[in-house]
Amino acid sequence: MATLKPILLVEDNPKDLELTLEAFAEAQLANDIVVARDGAEALSYLFHADGQAVSKPTDPKYPAVIILDIKLPKVDGIEVLQRIKANDSTRAIPVVMLTSSKEEQDLVRSYRLGVNAFVVKPVGFKEFFDAIRDIGSFWAILNEPPPGCHPRRPRGS
Repeated sequence: MATLKPILLVEDNPKDLELTLEAFAEAQLANDIVVARDGAEALSYLFHADGQAVSKPTDPKYPAVIILDIKLPKVDGIEVLQRIKANDSTRAIPVVMLTSSKEEQDLVRSYRLGVNAFVVKPVGFKEFFDAIRDIGSFWAILNEPPPGCHPRRPRGS
């Protein structure tokens, strides 16, 4: 059986981070969760200093999906998204913006840069929890990646 790829979670808010990790655990995702607490940390996970991708699609470190906040310290989520989608080795990684931003310019810019989904963080605990669980289940289990990109967990396992 192929190795499951990790989920890269880029979130600076401690409460949102805790709730997100709990929701992923509740969804019983077998994927490891790699946490980056700012945009610079996310970029250093994905890229060398020279801009080359740290891993290739066949590498176990290559994320199954990136869950990315927009408002981040050091490097904002829009710039992280731009770098991901500009690199041939990382372009195919699904990126889900999970943000409290309701600004239309953030939504439009994210889609222009190639985001796969834009989700505004629900305010209520249960709604937030359900949204995170559904995002993880869809992108890590149900989504069909391009051939040779990364394996997913077989349905029913």
